[in-house]
Amino acid sequence: MTLYCSPICPYSHQVRFVWCEKGIQAEIEFVDPANLPEDVIDLNPYGDTPTLIDRDLVLYEPIIIMEYLDERFPHPPLHPMEPMARARARMLIHRINREWYRLLEEIQAAKDKKAARTRKLLREDLIAAAPLFAAKPYFFSDEFSLVDCALAPLLWRLPLLGIELPKEAQSIHSYAQRIFARPGFQKSLSPQETEIAELPQLLSA
Repeated sequence: MTLYCSPICPYSHQVRFVWCEKGIQAEIEFVDPANLPEDVIDLNPYGDTPTLIDRDLVLYEPIIIMEYLDERFPHPPLHPMEPMARARARMLIHRINREWYRLLEEIQAAKDKKAARTRKLLREDLIAAAPLFAAKPYFFSDEFSLVDCALAPLLWRLPLLGIELPKEAQSIHSYAQRIFARPGFQKSLSPQETEIAELPQLLSA
């Protein structure tokens, strides 16, 4: 089993977080998305990362890889067993990726004025969601789950995006610090992602 991933891509980071929480003893290979190995180019029709190769199986959609790892290595379980709860978790991940990660991508791709507008929108969306972070120990759950693995890389990148949260978003800061302190999260960081820790905290004074 080999996981090919970018050292800076947040979706690769989502998968690495699951990988490290599971304690998987297999190879993670960091690659340049602009110069992928021939194996990945040949097996992944989209030529992107993350890409997981497990014998004859090739997976290249982050959430599919995350769910496969959770089923392939069932301890500790990161997805609810009950069908309705599992469906809710899937919808949460879908919304996090579609709404908040879409804004992250737009900030990274945009020029100054548009990036500032999108940065403001993401900040306001997160502040509006602050009560959800306070409601339970984990995001919408009493138990750590794939939802937290999906969300944490975005929160880790807020300082890199130039986004500071106000004091009224203390619940987001507290949640983020709990997740960031997990050994699995710390192990999931690439050298480039580790450098983000040296940037200012995501909660403004």
